[in-house]
Amino acid sequence: MAATGTFRMVSEEEQALRTKLEHLSIKDHGPVYGPCKKLPDHTKQKAKDELNETEEKKVSSIKELRAMIKEKGSEGGDLAKAVQEKFENEPDSLLLRFIRARKFDVTRAHELMKGYVRFRRDYPELFENLTPEAVRSTIEAGYPRILSTRDKYGRVVLLFNIDNWDLEEVTFDETLRAYCVILEKLLENEETQINGFALIENFKGFTMQHASGIKHTELKKMVDMLQVNTLYCLQSTTSLIIYFSTGSHQACVVCTIQDSFPARFKAVHVIHQPWYFTTTYNVVKPFMKSKLLERVSGVKGKERNSSGCRGKRVEQDVHYSRKWVQKENKRCMK
Repeated sequence: MAATGTFRMVSEEEQALRTKLEHLSIKDHGPVYGPCKKLPDHTKQKAKDELNETEEKKVSSIKELRAMIKEKGSEGGDLAKAVQEKFENEPDSLLLRFIRARKFDVTRAHELMKGYVRFRRDYPELFENLTPEAVRSTIEAGYPRILSTRDKYGRVVLLFNIDNWDLEEVTFDETLRAYCVILEKLLENEETQINGFALIENFKGFTMQHASGIKHTELKKMVDMLQVNTLYCLQSTTSLIIYFSTGSHQACVVCTIQDSFPARFKAVHVIHQPWYFTTTYNVVKPFMKSKLLERVSGVKGKERNSSGCRGKRVEQDVHYSRKWVQKENKRCMK
């Protein structure tokens, strides 16, 4: 029996762009900092293939989302009203961030907006007087670090080194505030909206002082960020073993961002993890989205992880970043 279905002719130009997407290097992408002056053609093709994005769909989706914001806001829910108040008069470019983060599913984009507003409502202390200047010292100290070039997939790479992290000097909340400022700033760039981020969590230098530095109230905050209230009952088990072994701040950030930020996190690399990392990670895994789980990898030596990045190269990037982190992070603050 002959196969039936709908077929579309693919142009030679489109075929060429898809081929290029399989052989990219860091030189094929624009700068990390500042707005994107012109999207590379291969990035436009990636947006089309991965996000279902076309020029026509951008226009119609933004229009649909604006209508949904108004309609849901008028129906009465507190969060829906807050979304309307926050986004009703914002430019199309901001709405497009949420639409891209949910692959042009407008209903899910609106839900993401609700998560964005909820997170800020539930933790006002993180956003009080939150300006780039307020977190300048944290960012310039390298919490987190930002690689100055994208990886070969066009992703912005964020690094967090546990080593030398003084929790009294740079508190847990201060690192979260820094993440919020950095993400908002970097997401102004359309390449970043499409290609997303990769995180590297480096446990080298981890000590029990770090483990004991996470307070009970911060543990609860992390659990609330995960929006999984049942997890709270586990806190008596050695404070959830300091929740993800104080890779906690990064795991917390990623899980929070799943539903609270218009960002695409494409990979999370964990290096130099302590022996008990796997045990505690297995406790947290059931509460993480399946897509995120596919993107989390532990990397050692020459082992190749799921995203094709060798552990040795990741470790070199972490080491190299220390030499210029202050200079590059200052650029992010401009």
